[in-house]
Parts: sequence; C-alpha cells; structure tokens
Amino acid sequence: MPGFFMSENFFILPDKLSGEFENFKILFSNESVTIERIISSGQKTPDGQWLEQERNEWVMLLQGESTLKFESGEEHFLKKGDYVFIPANTRHRVEFTSDNPCCIWIAVHF
Repeated sequence: MPGFFMSENFFILPDKLSGEFENFKILFSNESVTIERIISSGQKTPDGQWLEQERNEWVMLLQGESTLKFESGEEHFLKKGDYVFIPANTRHRVEFTSDNPCCIWIAVHF
C-alpha cells in the first residue's frame, strides 16, 4: 500500500528550535497509544505549575540531560539512555533541560 510505511531519521532536528517552546512530533497514534518525539532546548515547566496527564507515559531521553520532579518530592536527573515511567494522573514537572546538546526524547502515552 503506497504511503503506508514511513521512514525518517529520528535525530534530524528541525532547522530552527524555538527557545520558548518544545518541539513535538507525533510519530504514531491510534486509540490505545501515542508515540512522539519531543525536543527540549532549555525549556522547563513554569514555576508553580505541575503537569498531569490522563494516560500513562513512558519517556526515554536519547540525548541531553534533564531533571524531572514529582509532587511527592522524588526527583530524577536523566542523562542519555535513561527512562522513566510516569503513571496516569501523577503530578510532575520538568525542572531542567539542557540546550547544548538539546534534549531529544521519545515518549509513549498509553
């Protein structure tokens, strides 16, 4: 079936990365799972805010360094190759993302 298979290089970055916003690209999605690439270049969750999603999320950092903090007080410093599972409805925040090199994540929401 023409156009069914898609092939790209995960590590080829957009020509310009915004200093203000992360870059999100959905790689696959259906009713059960969404897989996306996220590129962070210095962004973090605004002070006083928490992220909370209705679906489980598994993320792996493929490049860069980052710190994730959970409302429970637990904190994870992530480097290339590290991954974390975030259960649905778990309040968390991104405290830090490196910009040189930028962070390249793969996220699976289910």
